[in-house]
Amino acid sequence: MGYRLQGRTAVVTGAGRGIGRAIALALAAEGAAVVVNDLGTSPAGAGSSSAPADDVATEIRRQGGQAIANYDTVATASGGEKIIAAALDHFGSIDILVNNAGFLRLRMIHNMSPEEWDEVVKVHLYGTFYCTRPAVTLMRKQRWGRIVNMTSGAGLTGALGTSNYGAAKAGIVGFTRCCAMELRGYGITVNAIAPFAVTRLEEQTHEALVKSGIIKFPAGGAPPENVAIFTAYLATEDAAAINGCTFSVMGGRIDLNTDPVPVKSIFCKGRWTLEELIDCMPHSLAENLPKPAAPTD
Repeated sequence: MGYRLQGRTAVVTGAGRGIGRAIALALAAEGAAVVVNDLGTSPAGAGSSSAPADDVATEIRRQGGQAIANYDTVATASGGEKIIAAALDHFGSIDILVNNAGFLRLRMIHNMSPEEWDEVVKVHLYGTFYCTRPAVTLMRKQRWGRIVNMTSGAGLTGALGTSNYGAAKAGIVGFTRCCAMELRGYGITVNAIAPFAVTRLEEQTHEALVKSGIIKFPAGGAPPENVAIFTAYLATEDAAAINGCTFSVMGGRIDLNTDPVPVKSIFCKGRWTLEELIDCMPHSLAENLPKPAAPTD
């Protein structure tokens, strides 16, 4: 067991498997007491089981750490409050929050139902808010906290068949930036990670995309432990100056992603006319943009 997070209490949502499990173990290995939250659903969000959270909490305790299992959903305000309350009730504080819970409902936008949109956005984006709000209420009082939100490449650059998921993950990046600004005066940092790792969710997602013909290349990635170590770093005192950032982590590679910035500009006196834009755009802002795909039958 390490010592860098000794005396800290962490909540990790979606910690029963994959990246969340690896994060919970990494935080515990540095001395944090961990609330292992997981509803125990399938990759598509169906069903529930206490076994995943129980197994991880048991593994942490077996290794000499402190952990409890929690099975509340992140998709409701009351669920988020209960998750944070579990940390307070059992360990007396909440110092670290990792918003990791999520699932996928893969569907091209023209086939997506309102329910498939709502359920994914509810867990990822709303769930991040539902857990963060009660956590920061306590963190502000103690003037210390670390929040790490899991975004995705689908939210940063897009991905086929994931408009619901990508929209939620992009929203998490904006949420991260705003919270970082609001909370920086209280010793609280808020950062985001886009993880690229081989997990149950990633493998099943890839298989579904291959079967549907959306992608044709083989699955790839890196162990979730790579993401977990970087998450643990962001939770330490040593990362106190890192705030409002979005990172990508795959294997031994860690990228700092830039915030959106203007890359080209055009100007006119007063208001542009439609004719001026038609004449100007192809040789300025629209120059060298990728051509849209040709319509298919």
